[in-house]
Amino acid sequence: MDEPVKDPTQGEPPPSIAPPSEEDREMFAVAIGFAGWALPGLGHALQKMWGRALAVFLSVGALVTLGVGMRGNVFSSRGEDAFATLGYLADLGSGGFYFLARAMESAGPDVSHSTGDYGTRFIATAGVLNLLAALHAYEAARGRKA
Repeated sequence: MDEPVKDPTQGEPPPSIAPPSEEDREMFAVAIGFAGWALPGLGHALQKMWGRALAVFLSVGALVTLGVGMRGNVFSSRGEDAFATLGYLADLGSGGFYFLARAMESAGPDVSHSTGDYGTRFIATAGVLNLLAALHAYEAARGRKA
């Protein structure tokens, strides 16, 4: 009567959960990378990298806001030369902030002054920074230490 009651699950191996396939992991990583591009920092937030997510969101947001506030040029897809196309790709790299910047640019760019020129650079820098952050989120989702 003094025998301990045995747990029925004791001694049985836990049910095995199959690890995700390589294809599933790659699709997840692509989705994380796209999310990180669309909303800066979201790719890191979905992986619970809260510090990086906040740093990316705030830095990209601040660069775009400062750039537009300085009346920098937000390039459109109708570039007339290679530099305008590169500027568009750099600006588009900021994801959702690009469309916000297009909406905020009501007075148009003023690159005749140095502040407008710096604003153009800030907006492009925000895009490139966000692309690098989205690439990092993609690599981290694939399991690589980036």
